[in-house]
Amino acid sequence: MEDNPLLTKLDGFDARFEEVATLITDPDVIADRKRYVKLTKEYHDLEKIVGAERRYRNLLRSIEEAKTMLAGESDEELRAMAREELELCQASLPGMEEEIKQLLLPADPEDSKNAVVEIRGGTGGDEAALFAGDLFRMYQKFAEKKGWSLAVTNTSEGASGGYKEICFSLTGEDVYGVMKYESGVHRVQRVPATETQGRVHTSAATVAVLPEAEEFDVEINEGAIKWDTFRSGGAGGQNVNKVESGVRLRYMWKNPLTGEEDEILIECTETRDQPKNKERALSRLRTYIYSREREKYLSDIAQRRKTLVSTGDRSAKIRTYNFPQGRMTDHRINYTEYNLSSFMDGEIQECIDRLMIAENAERMKEAAL
Repeated sequence: MEDNPLLTKLDGFDARFEEVATLITDPDVIADRKRYVKLTKEYHDLEKIVGAERRYRNLLRSIEEAKTMLAGESDEELRAMAREELELCQASLPGMEEEIKQLLLPADPEDSKNAVVEIRGGTGGDEAALFAGDLFRMYQKFAEKKGWSLAVTNTSEGASGGYKEICFSLTGEDVYGVMKYESGVHRVQRVPATETQGRVHTSAATVAVLPEAEEFDVEINEGAIKWDTFRSGGAGGQNVNKVESGVRLRYMWKNPLTGEEDEILIECTETRDQPKNKERALSRLRTYIYSREREKYLSDIAQRRKTLVSTGDRSAKIRTYNFPQGRMTDHRINYTEYNLSSFMDGEIQECIDRLMIAENAERMKEAAL
């Protein structure tokens, strides 16, 4: 057991787990919100690893005991029991080792965050806007199945329905870790409602999934923000048009990708309450700046680590939805489903699971696990 390379990799986790368990009960740590949140997350991650390590050690011990009994026991009944125990434990061993390898992969700290999703109609005009609307409904139904909360923050409707652009936030458990696989170009092949001759057209929509920034992730000089207010349009009665509830912020910052000073312009008309709209506009500003800082970080490490399925590149064609054939194909892993109607109804978890497995397999190679 001592020569087991997997056990060698597990050295030190138990001691760190006990240390963190003590720290998160310390009043000084609890008072430091940022540190407490970080340590609590580490505690839950370590708890899974330590629990798996203990089960693995017990399994290895059971295998050794069964082998010892088979080698030294003459009673056939006891030998049969030992043989059965050995077969059961050896059958469980690969799955247990795979679970530990997955747990040992360095976790992306962004995975546990909420997400901001932007869907934009691409090539295809009105049909692209309609498809963007279909994608939004697909994610809406998926969020319902996951128990996540969805809040639309900005929309621009298409002339024939759907959306030229729609932005929304998703709140729940490990949202970004799941939704990050949806970033990229989604292509649709179908007969548009406006097509009179029954010809199949190809259109596209882009999806960008960003981790939602928290207040302590980015530094914003709120005194440098210029605020404007305006009257919101749309449904809601006379109050909407009479009260200046819509807000617009302008903020100058140094773009880390270009090194130039850029002006960020954000509008929010989501609610009839101006303070709430200001709060949401600030949240979007934090997320925007955070995402650009993260883009710079990702481009810096792209040569050292770039996985197949979750680069976050919004220009990469990731998936095709072929309606005449009822087929969905994910090009990153050459995975095809022939139940497109179910997929569009939010049944996308199996595809995401396969993408996760593919990415983890790549990461295991890099980590020499």
